[in-house]
Amino acid sequence: MKGFENDGKNEYRLSEKGKVNDTIMKTNSRGTIVYDGQYALLTYQRRLPHPKETIWKEITDPNKLSEWMNTKAIVDWRDGGTVDFVNIVSGFHTSGNILTWHPNKTLEHEWHIAPNPSLPQGESHSIIRWDLEQDGDSDTLLTLTHSYLSKLISLRFAPGWHAYLDRLEADLDNRELPDWMQRFAEVKELYSS
Repeated sequence: MKGFENDGKNEYRLSEKGKVNDTIMKTNSRGTIVYDGQYALLTYQRRLPHPKETIWKEITDPNKLSEWMNTKAIVDWRDGGTVDFVNIVSGFHTSGNILTWHPNKTLEHEWHIAPNPSLPQGESHSIIRWDLEQDGDSDTLLTLTHSYLSKLISLRFAPGWHAYLDRLEADLDNRELPDWMQRFAEVKELYSS
């Protein structure tokens, strides 16, 4: 498959933006979709060669979120705080309460999507959870779960989260961020029913 071949050299080159450009994308980071009744649970795990504190900053700092997640964020990071995100790619406006806040370990919050042209009814019940576990001296196991999604929405969101996590990983590694829409199209077939 084009874009997924690894020639064994793992060559990197510096881009004009000062980030390393890696044209080899991996597919072994595929997420899973589990259906339970009318709902779906998306789960992704990534082993990242970075300390938990660095990854925590990437997933909680509004400036970092605007880079890899294409999201304008207004947040009150604390137990009982709130999130308010506007995604500049999809136009989705999401908001919710913070359910769990354990810095450098766990972040869980509601993910209520307001009605929009792509989702006229919105999506009102889902929850996102980020878990970080130290794995060795400097590696971190990142687990992202997105629960209580409708089945239909889960098939649309699964490749989207995959693409965003690829962008997160690239940002952490100081590589050029893959184009979200292109990456979404490349991994979409991994999540077809």
